[in-house]
Amino acid sequence: MKTETDRIPSVQQRQEMIAIAAYYLAERRGFAPGGADADWLRAEQVIDTMIAERRISRSTGTDARSASIRNALQFA
Repeated sequence: MKTETDRIPSVQQRQEMIAIAAYYLAERRGFAPGGADADWLRAEQVIDTMIAERRISRSTGTDARSASIRNALQFA
């Protein structure tokens, strides 16, 4: 039986997911200078929401994780 700790991504996984989300946000705004901090903060919010809503977890595969993040950001 999986516990709550088994579900929650590791600190490293969370950081990687935030970096992916921040990249997608920067890409969406054309990588214009001056928005990296806002991209990172928004990425943290999106990833933390996805984790809380159990849309991504420790066991979500890398490709599935990236696709889920990209899809979530379409509506962010």
